[in-house]
Amino acid sequence: MDTLQHDGDEMEWKESARWVKFEEKVEEGGERWSKPHVSTLTLHSLFELRTCIQTGSVLLDLEGYSLPQIVDDIVDRQVADGLIGPELREKVSFVLLRKHRHQHKKPIHLSLADMGKSNNSPTSDSASGLHHSTEDLRMKNKFMKKIPRDAEASNVLIGEVDFLDKPFVAFVRLAQATTLGGLTEVPVPTRFLFVLLGPHGKGKSYNEIGRAIATLMVDDLFSDVAYKARDRDDLIAGIDEFLDEVIVLPPGEWDPKIRIEPPKKVPSADMRKSVLNLNELGQVNGTGTAGGPGGGEDEEMPIPHELGEELQFTGRFCGGLWLDIKRKVPWILSDFSQGFHIQSISAVLFIYLGCITNAITFGGLLGDATDNYQGVMESFLGTALAGTVFCLLGGQPLIILSSTGPILIFEKLLYEFCKSNTIDYMELRLWIGLHSCLQCLILVATDASYIIKYITRFTEEGFSSLISFIFISDAIKKMVGSFKYYPINRVFKPDYVTTYRCECIAPDQGEPLLSLLFFCCLDWSQLSKKECVKYGGALLGNACKYVPDLALISFILFFGTYSMTVSLKKFKTSRYFPTKCRSLVGDFSIIISILVFCGIDYLLGLDTPKLLHKYVCVFAVPALLVTILIFMDQQISAVIVNRKENKLKKGCGYHLDLFWVGILMAVCSFLGLPWYVAATVISIAHIDSLKMESESSAPGEQPQFLGVREQRLTGILVFVLTGVSIFLAPVLQYIPMPVLYGVFLYMGVASLAGIQFWERIKLYLMPAKHQPDFSFLRHVPLRRVHLFTLVQIICLAVLWTLKSTVAAIIFPVMILGLMVVRKMMDLMFSQHDLAWLDDILPEKEKKKEKDGKKKKDHKRTKAAEPESDEEPKSPLPPPVKIPMDTIDLPSAPDPSVTPPTQPPV
Repeated sequence: MDTLQHDGDEMEWKESARWVKFEEKVEEGGERWSKPHVSTLTLHSLFELRTCIQTGSVLLDLEGYSLPQIVDDIVDRQVADGLIGPELREKVSFVLLRKHRHQHKKPIHLSLADMGKSNNSPTSDSASGLHHSTEDLRMKNKFMKKIPRDAEASNVLIGEVDFLDKPFVAFVRLAQATTLGGLTEVPVPTRFLFVLLGPHGKGKSYNEIGRAIATLMVDDLFSDVAYKARDRDDLIAGIDEFLDEVIVLPPGEWDPKIRIEPPKKVPSADMRKSVLNLNELGQVNGTGTAGGPGGGEDEEMPIPHELGEELQFTGRFCGGLWLDIKRKVPWILSDFSQGFHIQSISAVLFIYLGCITNAITFGGLLGDATDNYQGVMESFLGTALAGTVFCLLGGQPLIILSSTGPILIFEKLLYEFCKSNTIDYMELRLWIGLHSCLQCLILVATDASYIIKYITRFTEEGFSSLISFIFISDAIKKMVGSFKYYPINRVFKPDYVTTYRCECIAPDQGEPLLSLLFFCCLDWSQLSKKECVKYGGALLGNACKYVPDLALISFILFFGTYSMTVSLKKFKTSRYFPTKCRSLVGDFSIIISILVFCGIDYLLGLDTPKLLHKYVCVFAVPALLVTILIFMDQQISAVIVNRKENKLKKGCGYHLDLFWVGILMAVCSFLGLPWYVAATVISIAHIDSLKMESESSAPGEQPQFLGVREQRLTGILVFVLTGVSIFLAPVLQYIPMPVLYGVFLYMGVASLAGIQFWERIKLYLMPAKHQPDFSFLRHVPLRRVHLFTLVQIICLAVLWTLKSTVAAIIFPVMILGLMVVRKMMDLMFSQHDLAWLDDILPEKEKKKEKDGKKKKDHKRTKAAEPESDEEPKSPLPPPVKIPMDTIDLPSAPDPSVTPPTQPPV
């Protein structure tokens, strides 16, 4: 929006505000733009704008290719309509053709300090920018990057002059968007032009009218009307539609000087349009409510629980598997080509560190549980083999296979059973793996993954919370364990340091293994502690048992890695430094944290812990437990990864995933490697590291989440690096284990962030007036919310207890039991409450749809019946507005012109 500025006899148009989506004003000092904020308009300005459109000139589909030509057409129309006299033609044209000065250009008069500097000529007929393509300018101009592609401009000119006695108003829509030289700040073609000139004394009112039309032009619904309007009445109807949605703030309870921050999320145009249509229908039928569009049966309900066509029951042998393969074949090339992006590097490094942390931790735990039948080395080899095959051939390559807590529990119990009954552990494990593989293949062939439709948010959150707590618990247990192996030296007294001594005493000379020469030539008093122990000497003295406080430095490394990672992740949304810098730091937060604390550990030089045929048919029974565990673990993780919130476009592959997991079970059983299944936490981290956001977003607008970079390359590289890590022991030995435990803790905590269950737990500690404005709190009584959360907490506690006891052998069945508990909750909660707190089960959705259809049919039948006892009602007068979706394209000069997808700037 440009405002006419006077300096004596000189006049020029000075840019005073701009809108891409939100309003930005030139601050009073005139040297900077304000922060983007939501436009707050006076209701009076909207009514005045409506009057301006009614009484002014409206030129639709004007053929104009230069500003002087457009100005001549506007003035001619005003003269022809008798709105101004012919004698004012030249004066109005002179004013409208004054030069335009934008925020980055110099004022009319230069200061003394600027005299020696070159002055950019801001004339409107400058054509220097036409020699460069828009794409080149987009890369050079920071503001241009904020503007969506194919955007068109709407220019608003507001001014006071002394030769008019009444307002001069014109609204222009050009037939073709045209670049009008220096009229706009950036080379964006102009489609709309609004001019308001008037006599002195009403400048503030004119400015508010200009802000009103500018705000309307960036509104999705009104801009659609402006593009398709056929006459003046359509524009007025569009303003009326806008007024229907306007919310008035009481002047005594609101400070107009306060600038409203842009919201993180705004309703889409389609949603607003549907609400408008519902309002109109309610008003016509007399069913409107005083609560607005949110009341009654038309209340917006949460998105129903849908998993797509991937889980349809085909009824054919391997029907689901065949459909998964057909669904994935067209994406083979893009699965690799889309991996060549800078974002993939950070994703590979992040997930690689997560995988080796998992392999080392679970490998060490597995070694302790099985007396090193399986350990860290087997864990590395198995992770590399299973992960590479799955990412190369699986249905959802974003899923990361890894050892998991439930698998570890089963392995531990199986080994203890074999040890107590003198059974060969590896042989029994082989047969269980083969039986489990066969059972998985049977599940694939019979489309058994169909039952995943009955896994709702209740089960997903319970399972993912359990896995997150396992990650957090294991990280803390390992960290606390370091205080046991490296206890804090409580007896050390600095003031008595002179009394501490330690010396190496030679062993008895009668020792046959030591030669006389060895005793004669070796100075035992000069040996180090390690050399003394190596050569068989004895350490004597009260200082020999002293060690530095490794537990404390380990805790600093552990908590420092976690804290720094969290801080750098949050830095991505901070206000400091440019967007690219913040984005780069946020993407590489894990790597930066690890490098920093590895460097601290290296500089300190402390020795912190570093990376070092008879009963074959009977084995089908424990194999069934493993199969249930594998099936639930794999498919629940897949459902979480494939949720529609992640906007995945290449489809799922539940049957294909389970097929390869079953095959890999058999392969790993033959090779004596650990079993692998989808790792929920690492898979979610993989998704988060590959999320894409819009590159060009309006100032103040949050970057839009576009989806996930779906490809196979990052997963393959992660597992190849994991396999190569066996040969990188000299490098990995510099990574302290506490640093990796910190990464472990971060992955567990980060996965809790988006879980509604965790948010509902925190509500127990908040007074009602301080609780966040969650959507489910608006529709479900708080006591019902707490009851639902309590049931989930009890289920989680039962699972955690079973996991930690001998009864953990039935742990897989208990995960399946979560689905049974969810089914029973239909008796405790209404379907309305469950729709907001969880998801409605499939058969309930169908029943609800049938009931709704019967209800609508009953209403139609009742409305069609004649009511003889009452007088026929006269039809309601037609509304003064036009529906948004019924406006035809303009029938003027060029009917082929279609509006762009973006609203005008």
